[in-house]
Amino acid sequence: MSLLIPKEAFTFFKALQENNNRDWFNEHKSEYKTIEKSVKVFYNELLEKMKVHDDIDKLKMFRIYRDVRFSKNKLPYKTHFGGSFHRRKPELRGGYYLHIAPENKSFIATGFWEPNKDDLLRIRKELEMDASEMRTILNNKTLKNTWGDLVGDELKTAPRNFDKNHPDIDLIKKKQYIFTKTFTDKEVLASTFINEVDDAFKAIRPYFDYMSDVLTTNLNGESII
Repeated sequence: MSLLIPKEAFTFFKALQENNNRDWFNEHKSEYKTIEKSVKVFYNELLEKMKVHDDIDKLKMFRIYRDVRFSKNKLPYKTHFGGSFHRRKPELRGGYYLHIAPENKSFIATGFWEPNKDDLLRIRKELEMDASEMRTILNNKTLKNTWGDLVGDELKTAPRNFDKNHPDIDLIKKKQYIFTKTFTDKEVLASTFINEVDDAFKAIRPYFDYMSDVLTTNLNGESII
C-alpha cells in the first residue's frame, strides 16, 4: 500500500463540506473507509520513523464523528484527518499532531497545548528565574527556519504574582507553548511529505528536551519523578 496521502482524501472532504449530513455520509461511507485505511498506513509509517529519534508510546487517530453536545456547530462530521503522537511519560513531555485537510489547511503542531495548572506554573517560574536557555532554543536557526515563532494563547497581562515589567513577560504570560507549520495540498500529496514532517519533528527536539527537564525537576533542579 502506498505511503502517500491519497488525493481522494481532499476530494472526499470537499464533498463532505457541501453535504455534511448523515444520509450523504452513509451513502459514501465505504469510500471514506477506503481512504481512511490508506491514511492510517501513512500515520503508522510516520510513527515508525519518529520512533527512530524519539520515544513515542502511542499514536491516537481521531474519529470523523464530531461531539456536538456542547458545540454551537451541529454538523455531524469533521472534514479532516487528525492524529496525535504521544511521548513516553512522565519522563518525556510535549506532543506532536498531524492534521490533513483540503484547501491548503493541512498543518503539523507540536508543544504544549493545554498544560495543567502545576506544569504551567512550573514553566512560568523557570522563565521568571532564567529564560536565557529558552531564548537560545527559540532562536536556534534550524528550529526557527522550520517552525517559525512560538505561538499560543496568552494572558493580556502578567499572571497573578508575576511582575508585569519582567523582561521575559512575553514568555511568562503565555498559556500555551506551541509551534505550527502549514502545508499546501500539493506539498501533502508529494512523495517527500512524510520525510518533511518527520524532519520538522526532529527539529523540535531541543525544545522538548528543555521543557522535559523543567517539568520533571523542581526549581533547585532536583528530580520530582
